[in-house]
Amino acid sequence: MKIINYEDKKSKELVKKILSRSTLENKAIQEKVDDIIKNVKERGDEAVFEYTEKFDSFKLDTKNILVSEEEKRAAYEAVDSDLVRVIVRSAERIRAFHEKQKLNTWLEPSKSGEMLGQLIRPLDRVGVYVPGGKAAYPSSVLMNVIPAEVAGVEDIVMVTPPSKDGSISPTTIVAADVAGVDKIYKVGGAQAVAALAFGTETIPKADKIVGPGNIFVALAKRSVYGYVNIDSVAGPSEILVLADESADPSFVAADLLSQAEHDEMASAVLITTDKTLAENVDKCVREMTEKLERKEIIEKSLENYGAIIIAKDMDEAIALSNAVAPEHMEVCTREPFEYLPKIKNAGAIFLGHYTPEPLGDYMAGPNHVLPTGGTARFFSPLSIDDYIKKSSILYFDKNSFTELSEDVIKFAEAEGLTAHANSIKVRKGK
Repeated sequence: MKIINYEDKKSKELVKKILSRSTLENKAIQEKVDDIIKNVKERGDEAVFEYTEKFDSFKLDTKNILVSEEEKRAAYEAVDSDLVRVIVRSAERIRAFHEKQKLNTWLEPSKSGEMLGQLIRPLDRVGVYVPGGKAAYPSSVLMNVIPAEVAGVEDIVMVTPPSKDGSISPTTIVAADVAGVDKIYKVGGAQAVAALAFGTETIPKADKIVGPGNIFVALAKRSVYGYVNIDSVAGPSEILVLADESADPSFVAADLLSQAEHDEMASAVLITTDKTLAENVDKCVREMTEKLERKEIIEKSLENYGAIIIAKDMDEAIALSNAVAPEHMEVCTREPFEYLPKIKNAGAIFLGHYTPEPLGDYMAGPNHVLPTGGTARFFSPLSIDDYIKKSSILYFDKNSFTELSEDVIKFAEAEGLTAHANSIKVRKGK
């Protein structure tokens, strides 16, 4: 890995490079996505079936579009029982964490005769996108579905592309069942996003679409935003490790590599105050990379978006970290809680030498769907809030109305909205 001093202009160039990463600025693919969305919006199931046969080589129809109860039973038989146990345990921890995020409706009366409050209601229907192909990500299913289930969403549906024989990954089916998915549709790609956004004869329109996917899925989600809500348009994964001389170089190297293996666009950065640690981490990274299956991906990721930056002190290191606003931030220092008040921007903060990022991916409990590309400056992890809506509650009796009426009239007339003012005037004296 490149070792850079904080004062070197290369450190600032690296931050700029990390924040400007994007795989979504592709006009040709965007045009294809928009055509798919338009066709599904206009032709419904017919278009969905055609695109599924074209892209997934499976002839879809109304009879085979849903995962059946028989397929669910077969999935449990196919998945190793110990993995099922792990999925259940992970789900329990995720559910327990998100239960603590619940908000309550409130209504506060006052002596003047007014009552103000907030009404909390879950969304009616959420669509969860799950990637298909050879890789199966049951953890992603749990993280996207369980907060919706805890929030009280009545109808949670899943879409995922089928294989050529129409099958769905057994681990995906098991995770969906454990998490509380109501129906699984064998549809993927931009056509699945469009179907959830506008509804078809078979697939119901959702209020919100969540979940990761390839560039077609990401661009489709971006295009339908406004017709339906979405979680975010996620970018490449990233990790930033803040470490002092107390850190174990093999721990730090392993954690950097855990993100670099995602893809060539992933970013892995270490900021440390200790030059010896920097050199030892670099050595460990080289040694470990040689033994890892995704060596080529890791090497490209580290070459383009990886670095070790040496800062003069922790204040300087944290300032740089706040500028990056990383998706995952590890604080591998002797006293990690000491620095927590200074950390302003991070999707998830992993404190201490024994809190590696993969623990958060699978078993810890907090959501692993996190803001990327510097958006931790203004976005938050996926949570209960993503699956509820809030309505304001207002009640005024005659006395409390009268007490504010003249001020409302003055405000409305100052804005030239005389009909607003009249709405108040007609009530005065009655």
